[in-house]
Amino acid sequence: MVSMSRPALAALERLIEIARGDTAQSRRVANFLLAWWNAKSCGGFDFADLQSVDAAIADDMVTVIQLIATRSESPCAYGYKTEFEKMLADWRPHLAEPAAP
Repeated sequence: MVSMSRPALAALERLIEIARGDTAQSRRVANFLLAWWNAKSCGGFDFADLQSVDAAIADDMVTVIQLIATRSESPCAYGYKTEFEKMLADWRPHLAEPAAP
């Protein structure tokens, strides 16, 4: 697993927690995170959505953008595969693999 700075780790964890919600901001955060994970399958991110979230959330998104810009790692490399798979199931159920019986 690849390490990241404490500020980036804290920002990412806050965003993951927000994406677990069921609000317009949660949807925007999930769109952002899923675009990082796999934009081709999950869809891109509309940067105008940065204006549609609270300032603290936008700051966290910018922190993660800086992480993405300086590293070529996916969220899975940081140990967040399970969280992103859950996010995919919640926000893109048509893309999630069905659970085993």
